[in-house]
Amino acid sequence: MPALFSSFRLRNVTFKNRIAISPMSQYRARDGCANDWHLVHLGRFVMGGAALVYAEATAVTRDGRRTPGDLGLWDDSQIEPLRRISDFITREGAVPGIQLSHAGRKASERRPWHGETPLDEEDAHKRKEDAWPAIAPSALPYADGWPTPREMTENDIESVITAFGAAAGRARLAGCKMIEVYAAHGFLVHQFLSPITNQRCDEWGGSAENRMRFAVEVAREIRRNWPEDLPLAFRLSATDWLESGLTVEDTVEIAKALRSAGVDLIDCSSGGIGGKERPQRMSIAQGFQVPFATQIRAKADIPTMAVGFLWDSKICDAVIERGDADMIALGRELLDDPNWPLHCVTQLEGDADHARWPIEAGWWLMKRDRLLSKLGLRSG
Repeated sequence: MPALFSSFRLRNVTFKNRIAISPMSQYRARDGCANDWHLVHLGRFVMGGAALVYAEATAVTRDGRRTPGDLGLWDDSQIEPLRRISDFITREGAVPGIQLSHAGRKASERRPWHGETPLDEEDAHKRKEDAWPAIAPSALPYADGWPTPREMTENDIESVITAFGAAAGRARLAGCKMIEVYAAHGFLVHQFLSPITNQRCDEWGGSAENRMRFAVEVAREIRRNWPEDLPLAFRLSATDWLESGLTVEDTVEIAKALRSAGVDLIDCSSGGIGGKERPQRMSIAQGFQVPFATQIRAKADIPTMAVGFLWDSKICDAVIERGDADMIALGRELLDDPNWPLHCVTQLEGDADHARWPIEAGWWLMKRDRLLSKLGLRSG
C-alpha cells in the first residue's frame, strides 16, 4: 500500500489515509450559517476519497469575520446547519474538521471577486453589506488604504480567547471531530505571533514568549471546551518571508509551546502577514513549503501537515514515505478534481475495478471500462 493511503491516528481519531481537504473559504454563508452550497462543496470531497475534510475559516465572533459571507460559530443557531454536513461526512467514512478563525485587522473585507479590499459605501448600497470596525494587537493597518484597527484592550483579548473556547464547544455539538485554529496568513492569532504586527509593550507583546501567549491561551481555552479524545491542530505561517518577521526557527518554538498546551498537529503554511514591507521572493515550486513541515516535525516533536502547491501523487506519497510530514492538505487541486484521491490510487497502486470508489460510482465505471476493453476502445 502506498504510504499516502496508510491510516493515521491522532488521539482517538483514525484517518483512513493521509489526505486532507484544506479549508477553502466559499463566502456563501448568511449570518454565519452554512447552507446547501457548503453541503455539496464539502460532500463531494468525501465521495472523492479524502480522509479529513475541513470546513472553511469559521469566525468565532461576528466582528471576527473576514467578509460578510464567512461561516461562523458565535451563535447556537449556527450549530445545526453544520451538524447536517458533519453527519454526512462521518457517515461516508471521513473525518469532519473545522477551522476556527478571527480575522483581526483583516476583518470587514470584500469577497475576492468584489475586489478583496475593505468594505465601503458601495458594498452597503449594492449588496447591503455594511462595514464594521476591526481590532488587532496593535493599531497598524493591514495595508495601504486599509482602516486602522483599534488596539485590543485586555478585556478584548480575554473576550476573544473565551470566544474561541465557546466556538469549540459549538463545533463539538455540530459533530466536528477535529479543530484547526487559523493562526496563519495574517489572521488575528498570526498577528499576535509576528513582531511585524504585534508591537505591544505589555504581557501580550514584546518578547517571543509574550507574543505567543495569545496562541497558547487560545489552545488552552479550546482544550477546556473540546473533548480530550479529539485532536486539535494549528495552521501556522512558518515564516513571514521578511527579515523583521517570523522565521522557521521561531515557529519551532511556537509549535513546542502549542504542543504543551494540548495541540496535536501543526499545519505548515507561510506568509500573508501584510503590511508595507515587501516580502522576500518565494521560490514557488511544487512542495516548496514541505521543508517547513519537516523541520517543525523533527525539532518540535509534533506531527505536521504539508500544504501548498502539491498535486503530483508520487510526490505526495514520497513526502509521507520519507516522514517529511504526517498528512498532506490540498485545496485548489481538489476544486479542479474532487476525485483526486481516488485517481491517486490508480496511479500509485492500480485499481482497475474501481474497488476503492463508492460502489454507487465504482460499479458503473468498472462496467464502462470492461465494455470499452471488450470493444477495443479507450475510455475518455
